[in-house]
Amino acid sequence: MTGPAGQHTQAALRRCPVPTWRRALVAAVVVSVAAVATRVSAETPSAADFAACNAQARAAVAAGSATPTTKDYMHAEAARRGQATTAPSIDSPKKVTPYSPDPQLVGMETAGTTDAAYQAAYRTCMRRSGF
Repeated sequence: MTGPAGQHTQAALRRCPVPTWRRALVAAVVVSVAAVATRVSAETPSAADFAACNAQARAAVAAGSATPTTKDYMHAEAARRGQATTAPSIDSPKKVTPYSPDPQLVGMETAGTTDAAYQAAYRTCMRRSGF
């Protein structure tokens, strides 16, 4: 642009050292790094957490307050048919121990694998506990 209006615009651009889009980009990167760092440092559930959630799941099933999802019914049905996902045990290459691809079901008592309501209650407890 030429003339006084063009000179005014160029002067305004020179005074703004960092364009707004760069500030937004830097802010987005900082927020992303902080979110990743928080996720990486998340706690791992302990045996006490597993025991507490198993106890709460038993109580919820007894009270009839658990509300299973379709996923819970599918996991329970697969376990009843013996099609639960398995992985080799760390202790022995011949043994296989059932495990769940769902991290909120890790540590659940074996008896609960065939009960959709138990799985729902256990998952709810783990989620409430931050896992």
